[in-house]
Amino acid sequence: MKILVLNCGSSSLKFKLLNMEDSTVLAKGLAERIGMAGSVLTYQSTGLDKQIQETDMPDHITAVKLLIENICDPQFGAVKSLDEIDAIGHRVVHGGEKITTSVLIDDTIKQVIRDCFELSPLHNPPNLAGIEACEQNMPGKPQVAVFDTSFHQSMPREAFLYGLPYEYYEKYKVRRYGFHGTSHRYISRRAAQLLGKNIDRVKIITCHLGNGSSIAAIKLGKSIETSMGFTPLEGLMMGTRSGDIDPAIVSYIMEKENWTSQEVNEFLNKKCGVLGLSGVSSDFRDVQEAAENGNFRAQLALDVFAHDVKKYIGAYASLMDGVDAIVFSAGLGENSPSTRWNICDTLGYLGVAVDPEKNLYTGSAETDISRWGAKCRVLVIPTDEELMIAMDTLDIVSA
Repeated sequence: MKILVLNCGSSSLKFKLLNMEDSTVLAKGLAERIGMAGSVLTYQSTGLDKQIQETDMPDHITAVKLLIENICDPQFGAVKSLDEIDAIGHRVVHGGEKITTSVLIDDTIKQVIRDCFELSPLHNPPNLAGIEACEQNMPGKPQVAVFDTSFHQSMPREAFLYGLPYEYYEKYKVRRYGFHGTSHRYISRRAAQLLGKNIDRVKIITCHLGNGSSIAAIKLGKSIETSMGFTPLEGLMMGTRSGDIDPAIVSYIMEKENWTSQEVNEFLNKKCGVLGLSGVSSDFRDVQEAAENGNFRAQLALDVFAHDVKKYIGAYASLMDGVDAIVFSAGLGENSPSTRWNICDTLGYLGVAVDPEKNLYTGSAETDISRWGAKCRVLVIPTDEELMIAMDTLDIVSA
């Protein structure tokens, strides 16, 4: 079965075509600047040259039409016709409390996605636009929605409720939802397989560390806690997001700077985090380079980040009464030996012992960087959200 996986942003569309007989990628690409001047489609079938097309894409319907033309192109396409594509899997960010698993898309599911526009105004509208674009360009093809929030719906009430009047949860559904769920689900299952154990018999802490970062406590295959909350702003300090702060800081800064709520929200999401603290960049690679060259604020930003990750790992190990493995993934987690070392250097009380030589590895392969005999394994597992979406789509469509 061949499955097309789409991840639609407000002005972009990332896609992969996978052959699920052996989980290989047949084609991949990215449509950028949708609805803007200078829109570009980058497409590549595996083993063939990359194709770059600068063409007008006023909306997602046009972008999907263009990617289909590329996939089916007789010279550089991956399939001979649209008939070879069996189903479409979509990444959807927010499913609220109603969606606890991946689902076949119908009118009811589309309404749930619309109902969550207010909770995810930047992501859910383009996610739905991608679904409707596929309905127009590929009518009759089954479509599956895989929600970022659904994996964390297993959290107990004591984990997802805030210390606010209960009526705000009842009226407005103000609660911790968590994000990056597809990534946390994928890497926790791969970790269990690498450990040679069933997922329902292990306790794993997954660290998805990149420009957007989150940590999850996964006990016996279920998410019981995660660092992101009502929005992705909560939790770790990130590339441009502040992460956890005293809520009183918000009103304090608003008064001092004479800002509106929209302005302070923009500030906390786009001008804080590693960028704000270092004054260098939101890209951890730039910040690490500046720190190596003696930049005090850059080193401080890295120290704060590592401190916060350690704090969450310790808390989550306490909630689970121990941990069998800690997993690093995403851009920073996969490619920064110094970040992994700085996080793990004081986790010996959990049975963590990282091998300095193994930790130097960076790349796309899964690896165990623990010393021989360490009680708690430390793994590096590249995340593959597209494969997870395709696997869910295959299961649902086959059923």
